[in-house]
Amino acid sequence: MKKHTISVLVNDQPGVLQRVSGLFGRRGFNIESITVGTSEEAGLSRMVVVTTGDDNTLEQVTKQLYKLIDVIKVIDLSANPMVGRELALIKVNAEPTSRPEILGVVDTFRAAVVDIGTSTLMVQVVGDTEKIDAMVELLKPYGIRELSRTGVTAMVRGNAR
Repeated sequence: MKKHTISVLVNDQPGVLQRVSGLFGRRGFNIESITVGTSEEAGLSRMVVVTTGDDNTLEQVTKQLYKLIDVIKVIDLSANPMVGRELALIKVNAEPTSRPEILGVVDTFRAAVVDIGTSTLMVQVVGDTEKIDAMVELLKPYGIRELSRTGVTAMVRGNAR
């Protein structure tokens, strides 16, 4: 089993997300993350799906995706050098005495404080999944009140499409 990052270009229509995610479920693939947004072409959306499975199952899912009427193009991004990023917002307990330590973690990860409350800080961090995971682990001792992650979005490096 290996991790696959798949880009699916689809018509921007109601129900497409449900049909695509349902196909993964029927094939026994767990979706680790899925992001959807507009693409470079009007009327089309791009889904980036991160899942695990063997190459044969991925090939079958790709063939099944192409059978869906609203699917235009499917690319296994992880088969090529790619850039993958995720965004996380982390609200952490931050009494005034512990703020300098937390700000040290924030600076180390090139993250940013986007909100300050009387006893909390909200931190924004962008990076690969491992970077987000590492920052979450370092902030856990302070008490994470809330965590929101976008899931991975990705593109193939260089001129390839």
